[in-house]
Amino acid sequence: MKQEFKGAAAIKQIRKGLKKAYPNATTELNWRTPFELLIATVLSAQTTDKKVNEVTPKLFEKYPDAFALSQAKLTEVESIVRPLGYFRQKARTIVNIAKKLVEQYEGEVPKSMDEMLQLPGVGRKTAAIVLGTAFGVQEGIAVDTHVQRVSQRLGLTGNKQPEKIEKDLMALVPRNEWSWFGHALTLHGRYVCVAKKPQCSTCVLEKYCEKVGVTQSDKGSSLFH
Repeated sequence: MKQEFKGAAAIKQIRKGLKKAYPNATTELNWRTPFELLIATVLSAQTTDKKVNEVTPKLFEKYPDAFALSQAKLTEVESIVRPLGYFRQKARTIVNIAKKLVEQYEGEVPKSMDEMLQLPGVGRKTAAIVLGTAFGVQEGIAVDTHVQRVSQRLGLTGNKQPEKIEKDLMALVPRNEWSWFGHALTLHGRYVCVAKKPQCSTCVLEKYCEKVGVTQSDKGSSLFH
């Protein structure tokens, strides 16, 4: 009979497995400054990190900081981010973010969740990524589609809304690991626990996974243990 692992009963083993597989988990976006990470993270909505990384070198060469981007012509920013989709909205958002940074924070990215959430187009996911990755400030766990899927399959949450999932995960994971844990789940969902045909046979978490919503026909090439 399969042993039941739920919530806190499994989290230590899940964290251990993730640390083995992704000891230094972090974003796959390329960045050099907190400003670049913030802008790249905003641009990554509804597209891939790889695509964003193809666009940002030109963007940051022309607009290396908030002061430069705040003065940019919107049409010129649009032309650079056009390959990402929703380019008009994204261009407008990042220019407005730059203006806000200049007006209220002397061009610097703020270091608190409350302040980050005041920036145009910035939600808890983006804020948590930037705060944890750029500053080591643990104020949340970024819940993207990968984190949502993996945490549900593992049986760590029964919720579907990102903010409720985040609360469930924050209650299970030590605060000093929040940023790392979010990145680790994202990488695991991106490369192993994929949406279709998850690679259960090679998964370091298979023994502790509830496999919620995963049927035999969904799986890549493994059997339930």
